[in-house]
Amino acid sequence: MCTIKLDLGGEQAVLLAEKALWLPNLKSLVLADVHWGKIDHFRRAGLSVPTYGNHKNTETLIALINQFRPQRLIFLGDLFHSIYNDGWEAFGQVRKAFDFCSFELVIGNHDILSDLQYERHQIQLHPSSLQLNNLILTHEPLETIPDGLYNLAGHIHPGAHLRGTGKQSVTLPCFHLKQNQGILPAFGAFTGLASVKPKIGDKIFVIAEAKVIAMNES
Repeated sequence: MCTIKLDLGGEQAVLLAEKALWLPNLKSLVLADVHWGKIDHFRRAGLSVPTYGNHKNTETLIALINQFRPQRLIFLGDLFHSIYNDGWEAFGQVRKAFDFCSFELVIGNHDILSDLQYERHQIQLHPSSLQLNNLILTHEPLETIPDGLYNLAGHIHPGAHLRGTGKQSVTLPCFHLKQNQGILPAFGAFTGLASVKPKIGDKIFVIAEAKVIAMNES
């Protein structure tokens, strides 16, 4: 597994090729925008969407928990895509298997299930943000970040648009790190990408072929 280790807000962080962030000193695994149940949501609406993404999300999440054995698993919003469907029960089975780890959710715009559903699966809710030392975790990136804090967020589904020879191009998921803010890639396998426009001083780390690769700074 190829990773990138760096300092974010005075906290050691590891960027993972599985589109997640590991905070070793805090024993916390951070993910953004899983959108669990999105495929089920579309299939329920009559769209013929392959179920591969469901299996991919499940297998990757289980592998990460088994590897790092986190004390806290923190989702930066949009854990579940929309209204209740059977996918929520599948997620509940994963949660049940790891009772040594707290599952925590910073509420995102897609997290519209009732509080009862989160209670059933023992998921701790953080309505707007969660602060860990000098890190402030949110779903949507903060426009104003308090002095001395570093904001970790999701919501954007960042992607880096790369151009090759001729007219060849590809957009890859990425970590978009700014001076006091880091945007995590969407963890979910069926989420789409939004091309980022880095400014001077920003750092982009793309995920390709199970590796985290540092791009040239802007």
